[in-house]
Amino acid sequence: MKKLFSLVMVSILVVGLLAACAAPAAQTAAPSAAGKLKVFGAYATPIEEPWDGVIHAALQKAADAGKIEYTYQDNIGYSGDMERILTEVATQQKPAVIFGDAFGNEEAVRRVAAQFPQTAFVFGSGFGPSEPNLSVFDNWIHEPAYLSGMIAGAMTKSNKIGVVGGVPVPEVNRLVNAFIAGAKKTNPNAQVLVSFINSWFDPAAAKEAALAQADAGADVFYAERFGVIDAAKEKGAWAFGNMSDQNSQAADLVLTGPVWNMDPTVEFVVKQVAAGAWTAQDLKDFSMMGKGGATLADFHGNDSKIPAETLKLVQDTLKQIQQGLFRVDIDEQQPQPVN
Repeated sequence: MKKLFSLVMVSILVVGLLAACAAPAAQTAAPSAAGKLKVFGAYATPIEEPWDGVIHAALQKAADAGKIEYTYQDNIGYSGDMERILTEVATQQKPAVIFGDAFGNEEAVRRVAAQFPQTAFVFGSGFGPSEPNLSVFDNWIHEPAYLSGMIAGAMTKSNKIGVVGGVPVPEVNRLVNAFIAGAKKTNPNAQVLVSFINSWFDPAAAKEAALAQADAGADVFYAERFGVIDAAKEKGAWAFGNMSDQNSQAADLVLTGPVWNMDPTVEFVVKQVAAGAWTAQDLKDFSMMGKGGATLADFHGNDSKIPAETLKLVQDTLKQIQQGLFRVDIDEQQPQPVN
């Protein structure tokens, strides 16, 4: 009996030790009262900032269509609040999916994702996915940025074009470099002035940088950051938006611009999670022209102001990109101040 008792006690101790060493229990995503997939959006900047605004718009569209239940928090910042908020949301709300932007919060997002393996984390990132549940995406809109540059090269009268970017990271650099390459395609004599404001959302600084470029002779502007179109409007200069259709900011002056469409990404993620087939992956292709994730913004009638031969060249190049017959180079090196 003593031997039997000893064996039982040893067994209990072993089980207890194993339980103590085991990873925390995975959270189970709770469906909404209506049975829809619960999705939460976590945004470092205000959703007025185009990058986060595009993600928010796609998720809100899915919610309006009755496909998901969507809540969000924006303007979280980069001072450590992202990790706390994500942990609270994953623990208390238990959404099936959490969308957002990582970048400045990269390590925090990955730490939280590792703690909640049953939740699908889908974040904008310049790094790779992480098993079992963290997928990444990015705004691969260098193709329409190239097409926009082609138009800009044909529209400048001074042969000087201004570009104002946020932070010179690879994700921004490839857009700016593609725009420059497009401008050089239609106008080899074009000089492209590039400034970075070293902020993701500072409209006043972006406007100031664009006005400085205007003083240097620029008469066409690519607004990689919010605020540049205000400067173009003040100067009566042509402008190209970025991320979303920004024609409403200056209807007679914003010709078009690269648009990021997150609808294909959101649709894929929702279907995969709902089917229980979610895996960590790089969702890059869903943000490119081939899958409808990148487009040129509507011209809103301003195409009549573009030379016909330029417009035809742009349209022909667009078709070649969609057919996989033309590739826009991905150059992620920081561009020079003058190109």
